[in-house]
Amino acid sequence: MTDAAEPSSQPPPQASLAARLSSLVKLPHTVFGLPFALAAALVAHKHATASGTDGLTALRGVLIIAAFTFARTAAMGFNRIVDRKIDKANPRTADREIPRGAVSLRAAIAMTAGATLAFLGTAAALGSTAAMLSPVCLVVIFGYSFFKRFSSASHLVLGVALSLAPAGAWVAVTGSLSPWPIPVLLMTAVASWVAGFDILYSLADEDFDRERGLHSIPVRFGRLQAMIFSGALHGITAAALVGFHILADLSVAHLVGVGIMSTLLAYEHWIVRPSDLSRLGKAFFDLNGWAALVYLASVTIDVLLLGS
Repeated sequence: MTDAAEPSSQPPPQASLAARLSSLVKLPHTVFGLPFALAAALVAHKHATASGTDGLTALRGVLIIAAFTFARTAAMGFNRIVDRKIDKANPRTADREIPRGAVSLRAAIAMTAGATLAFLGTAAALGSTAAMLSPVCLVVIFGYSFFKRFSSASHLVLGVALSLAPAGAWVAVTGSLSPWPIPVLLMTAVASWVAGFDILYSLADEDFDRERGLHSIPVRFGRLQAMIFSGALHGITAAALVGFHILADLSVAHLVGVGIMSTLLAYEHWIVRPSDLSRLGKAFFDLNGWAALVYLASVTIDVLLLGS
């Protein structure tokens, strides 16, 4: 996952290994994907209880959060390991933990392996279906790191990888993806949302990627076309969320959340211009983080407070 225009958040040199590893995988960025996993779990709970099953329990909720965090940590750690030489060559990323020596390759591998095993363990605790699908999930989230070496579709692969979070949460609560059109629409929304903002994010590396023979939508189509493509993907996000709203039989609270999220995404495209990428960091980190949190809040109010 690229880190375009990210604000400086490096821990001090005397920081503990845990703090440096947390910085390595950008642990606070869990805010981008976790809200959609939790939103899926809440809506799945509504459908599970309507059919007479237990639905979401406190233990399942904790395991879903743990599984997501471990999977994301493993994916980010793996990405930092395989991209360490690229990161060192790129002036924007040369200060990351592995290139600058703040975290050794051995420590990064140990953390990634530990997170991988922990993910497999928590997935198994969530049921046989989750356990069976967890290795497939790892193939996708690890495979993403290699795509930019040969395909500009890497942004879409990242979107698919993040869309597995709501799918996994749905399976954890219900034991399956049934009724499949509902979780698939939420997966589509997450996949297009992530791919759209990752295209914008990659604009900061367009020149470097082109020089190094790396692939991205901006490298292949140019800056303006990439931004148009990103906007189209976010249009799909809004449409998929409206479809999810209808099929999941949610109330006005969810629809308000979709409206706010769509407005934030539109503003993101307004402040990032082909001739001015100075607010790219704000667009990526602030607006997308708030969009995810607003969406989770709307689902929580809808399902738990309004009981739609």
